[in-house]
Amino acid sequence: MLITIEALNKSFGQDEILKNVKMTINEKGRYGLIGVNGAGKSTLLKIIMGEMDYDSGELTKKPGLRVGYLKQNNALERDNSIISEMRKVFEDVILAEENMRRLEKRMTEISNAESEEYRQISSEYTRAQSYFDSRDGYDMDVKIKTILSGMGFGDKDLDTVISTLSGGEKTRLAIARLLLEEPELLILDEPTNHLDFKTLKWLEEYLISYNGAILTVSHDRYFLDKTVSHIYEVERGKVYSYAGNYSKYLVEKEQRRIREEKEYEIQQMQIASLQTYVDKNIARASTSQSAKSRLKTLENMEILEKPDGNLKPMRLKFEHTKEPYKDVLTVENLDITVGEEEKLLCRDVNFQVKKHEKIAIIGSNGVGKSSFLKIVQGIIPHSKGNVEWGKNVSISYYEQENLNLNQEKIALDELWDRFPQTPEAEIRRVLGNVLLTKEDVFKPVKIISGGERAKLAFCIIMLEKSNVIILDEPTNHLDLASKEVLEAALSEYGGTLIFVSHDRYLLNKVPDKIAELKEDGLRIYNGKYDYYLEVTQREAQQAAEEERLNAAEKAKDMAKDKKEQSYRSKEQRRIEAQRKNRIKELENLIEKTEERLSELETEMTQEEVFSDYKLMAEKCSEAGELRTKLNEYYDEWSSLE
Repeated sequence: MLITIEALNKSFGQDEILKNVKMTINEKGRYGLIGVNGAGKSTLLKIIMGEMDYDSGELTKKPGLRVGYLKQNNALERDNSIISEMRKVFEDVILAEENMRRLEKRMTEISNAESEEYRQISSEYTRAQSYFDSRDGYDMDVKIKTILSGMGFGDKDLDTVISTLSGGEKTRLAIARLLLEEPELLILDEPTNHLDFKTLKWLEEYLISYNGAILTVSHDRYFLDKTVSHIYEVERGKVYSYAGNYSKYLVEKEQRRIREEKEYEIQQMQIASLQTYVDKNIARASTSQSAKSRLKTLENMEILEKPDGNLKPMRLKFEHTKEPYKDVLTVENLDITVGEEEKLLCRDVNFQVKKHEKIAIIGSNGVGKSSFLKIVQGIIPHSKGNVEWGKNVSISYYEQENLNLNQEKIALDELWDRFPQTPEAEIRRVLGNVLLTKEDVFKPVKIISGGERAKLAFCIIMLEKSNVIILDEPTNHLDLASKEVLEAALSEYGGTLIFVSHDRYLLNKVPDKIAELKEDGLRIYNGKYDYYLEVTQREAQQAAEEERLNAAEKAKDMAKDKKEQSYRSKEQRRIEAQRKNRIKELENLIEKTEERLSELETEMTQEEVFSDYKLMAEKCSEAGELRTKLNEYYDEWSSLE
């Protein structure tokens, strides 16, 4: 076990944040940590990391445990380049290699291989080489490039200074560095923020095969399903444990709730029955002993606490009052441009939406998804293409950051001013449905949380009762429970739905179609997200196979062309034959030299070699000569190729 927590408690003043917490992190375990905002997840992580004290209980860590912690605000050196920041992880390895080269040079300069100086240097070299090998020093640059490529930096200049990167790029870079460190326990706080689908898929696959334990705080349900096998939920200060991923947790939590309520009800009936018997029979001589026995049973009974039940969820119900015609939206040959210079993001978009369809729009960051939603509504102009809405269409729009809300108004007035004919009681009822109650409704929009602003925007949509709802990243600021409620409400909505989202769990539940926006247009997939993945992966495999066959055919044609070049002189053919023979000869020499170098490096770590100083000197000298020859062979081979 890496970490064990028993009966841990933490309070801030009168507020109990964590109560009697029990938790275990095992080697190579995969854990998800979930809970509503403010439940105590961050407090628990800080306690685990030793950044915060706890009031009582026990927290035991494996001695020397190496923990890597990705915070939401990363700690990169702003003035470093990408590559230098990544190489910082291997500072000890780089120093070991530099030390090896220095020691090799000193050994070749000592004439007496049996001297004390030589013996000390040789021993130091062996230790440095052993450490270098144990840290996979020869694979250092390969590891760096592999992880940077997977995290979306494959096409990025690695000399780019970190301070010039966007917030999302810095988050991805912080994850990359943490993965390179390979700690025994990896703690990730919202790692999927700012990641596109391609990077998310790579990260999920990497974490599945990761050699250490992982504890993840995330609101990404799809990510939790893919990467964890155990869920810890912080709720009302307690930590509940569930075996399985997120989808399994939903089932198990409901089963636990039903079981605890049933056990409590049964015990309350037993208590009532025992108490009634005692009350009726304790004073009777004939039944007094029996009543005392039951009273003792009552006194010794471990009384179950009344189950808290689930936290009150918000309630959403989207309705529409009139039906549109069959054709809701037609987009033809639309170019998506932004800015005064009309920078082209996407061209020739064609899009058809019918009544009652639910369509999710996806695409890489910066391709113009949000701009597309605004263009079709006429919020921003377009220079090319045609947008036509059908008859009887009414639209409700959820803006990604809720900037269409009046930030200065209090929440109650922001809603009531939009619907002045609606009674105050109805306005308050709708606000109460999304858990905006009491003093919260009198707070200015600008100071309430992102989740509360999202809920206020949902209130507006509920009261508008439009037959078309357009949503731009509606789950961004919601906790897991609220996402589940929104998902159910959108699934039940009887109107037409067009939404942009990166929430793959939502994409697998709500839409009938996936519309992928790319630079050269929009493509429709008649299914949910997993169907989209299946189709695109199959097409990628087919494209790779076609590319391989084309390359083989091209190579065959080139060989045929070379064979048919009979115009070449005898001397040219002789020179070409010599070149090919020399290439083969060099390849054999390179292979044998590398094999011998590998043998030497292994031999120099053996006690019978490094304890024999004369023999060690011979091995080092031979290794130096072989490296020189190897460089010469490679140079000549490159020239001939």
